[in-house]
Amino acid sequence: MADLQDDIPATVEIGADDGLPDDLFGDRRPAGELLERAHALLAEHPVADGYSGLPWALRHLPWYDLELGEAAIDTDVPRLREGHVGALFWSLHLSGETGGERAVTAALEQLDLVRTVVESHPEGLRLVGTAGQVIDARNCGRVAVVPGPAPGAALDDSLGILRVLHALGLRVLTLAGTAWAGESGLTRFGEEVVREMNRLGVLADVSGASPATAARTIALSKTPVLCSRSAARARRPHPANLPDDLLAALGEAKGLCMVPLTAEQTGPTVPDVADHLDHIRDVAGPECVGLSGTYSGVVHPRDLADTSRYPHLIAELLRRGWSETELSLLTWRNVQRVLRSADFTARATQQRRASHARITELDAAP
Repeated sequence: MADLQDDIPATVEIGADDGLPDDLFGDRRPAGELLERAHALLAEHPVADGYSGLPWALRHLPWYDLELGEAAIDTDVPRLREGHVGALFWSLHLSGETGGERAVTAALEQLDLVRTVVESHPEGLRLVGTAGQVIDARNCGRVAVVPGPAPGAALDDSLGILRVLHALGLRVLTLAGTAWAGESGLTRFGEEVVREMNRLGVLADVSGASPATAARTIALSKTPVLCSRSAARARRPHPANLPDDLLAALGEAKGLCMVPLTAEQTGPTVPDVADHLDHIRDVAGPECVGLSGTYSGVVHPRDLADTSRYPHLIAELLRRGWSETELSLLTWRNVQRVLRSADFTARATQQRRASHARITELDAAP
C-alpha cells in the first residue's frame, strides 16, 4: 500500500477559485439556495474533520496567529468557523525516513507542539480526548482538537510507549508502516497492540495498511476501526483507497471510512468527491462514511481549497438528494459514535491488566 507518511507537499487547489456560479450543480434551485441550506445544516451538525496536517505546516512558520487568521496556510480559526468545523483530528506526521527512537522523539515533539498551539489560541481551540469533551468544546464555541493519527512507527514496537503517548493525549494510531502490520496482516504482537489500544481508548487507523491487516484489524478490534484517509477504489484506483469488499466489512463492523478531499485520491472536482461519498454510502451504509479534509498538506479539488469550503460539498450532496439524517451522520454523528464507542470500551476494560508483551517474544522466529 502507499506510504501515507511521506513528506507533505505544499497545499495547492486545482483550478482557479471563481466563486460558485448559480448553475454549477445543475439543479433547478439556484446554488445560493443550496449553499444557504448547507450552512443551516452545518450550523446544527458541524464537520468533524478526520485529518489535518496543520501541526506539520506550523513547524515551518516563524510566527502565526490562528485566531486572527493566517494566509500562509489553509487552516485557521476564522476559516474553520466559516466552514462549520466543530472537531479536527491533528496528525502527528513524521517524515518518511523517521524511525526507531527518532520516531518516538518526533511524535513527542509534535504532541508538545499541539498542546502549545492549542494553549496559545484559547478563544478558538480546545484540546480534547473524549466524545463528551468534543461536545463541551462545541458548546463553548471552540473547535475541538483531537491529537492523532500518529504513525505506528512512533511506538518503536513498545506498548509502554503507546501508553505514554495516550497519557499525553494521543487518540488515533495508524497501523501501516510497522513490522507488526504488514502485507500478510497483523503479527501476534500487532494483535496485542490492537487489544491494548482498545483498553486505552486509542482508535486504530488502517489507512494505507494492506488488505490483510485492515481485514484482521476490523475483525479483532472491539471498537470501530477508522480509515482516516481512504476513498473508494471503484471510483478511483488509488492504492490507499478501499475496494468494495473491505468497505462492506468496515460497514458491517460499524467502522468509519473518512474520505479525503484530495485531487489525487478523489478527483479534481466537488462532484468527484461526492461520487466517492455516494459509493461508500451505497456499499457500506451511511453510518460508515465521514470526511477528512487533509488540509495543510496536499492538492485539493476545485472549490475545496481550504477549511472554509465544506458548505460547497454539502450543497452538492443536497443536490443529489442526501437527507438531513445522512448528512448529519457524515459530518458529525458518525465520528461522535466512534469516539463514544472507544470511551465505553476503555471504561469497560479498565480492570484488565496492561500488556507488557514484547515483540521479540511474540514474533520471535520459531
